[in-house]
Amino acid sequence: MGDYSKALEFYEKAHKIREKALLPNHPHMATSYICIGQVYNDMGDYSKALEFYEKLHQIYEKALPPNHLDLAISYNNIGLVYSNMGDYSKALEFYEKSHKIRKIALPPNHPSLASSYNNIGQVYFNMGDYSNALEFYEKSLKIREKALPPNHPSLATSYNNIGGVYNDMGDYSKALEFCEKSLKIREKALPPNHPDLASSYTCIGQVYNNMGDYSKALEFYEKSLKIREKALPPNHPHLATSYTCIGQVYKNMDDYSKALEFYEKSHQIY
Repeated sequence: MGDYSKALEFYEKAHKIREKALLPNHPHMATSYICIGQVYNDMGDYSKALEFYEKLHQIYEKALPPNHLDLAISYNNIGLVYSNMGDYSKALEFYEKSHKIRKIALPPNHPSLASSYNNIGQVYFNMGDYSNALEFYEKSLKIREKALPPNHPSLATSYNNIGGVYNDMGDYSKALEFCEKSLKIREKALPPNHPDLASSYTCIGQVYNNMGDYSKALEFYEKSLKIREKALPPNHPHLATSYTCIGQVYKNMDDYSKALEFYEKSHQIY
């Protein structure tokens, strides 16, 4: 539901009990680490997320055979944090370790393979390698369209990501098509203040901004910001992204005082 502080509160209660009752390498301890790590990652506290994911990985490395799927999940989670921290070479290294295990252990149309392709695509996108990004995003989408129901949130993620690539490549009609597909699913599947909805609004806002329709861009960016201000901690990087986007629109509209106000908000967070 995107309520990370509540999630953390309950995960930490569970973890406290497990620390007293279980041995340090017990699988249920691993469950605690993965859950807490995920919340910190979603809250933008990447050093904390990495700390818990590495504790989890230590348990798995001792307890599991080298091609176990749980190890693939662990590599994937660490890769995700490095990606969010902007260390793309490290992210790619861990994503590829995860993908290698999944390719051996899973059937070719398994949703977890789709996640691997998606994550590798995300790294290429962040590195500005749009042809590779599109290739991996489309592999992911192909599996998800076969394996998942048509309104599944993971399909929305694929559409949103592909829309982002087309936007950066300058194909705005394609970008809008995919971003709107994503939004349509998320509006049905998610609560109204979920952070993923904010991502869809941002995607559409970016396309309108690049098309020069600044009033439309501002409308979608403000919808995104409204959600993020409610759902995320005040120093979350996604809030900085929202402030940067709104600042950019005001700059394009020649409203420099407003642009500066939002750019400075973004800069404080970064």
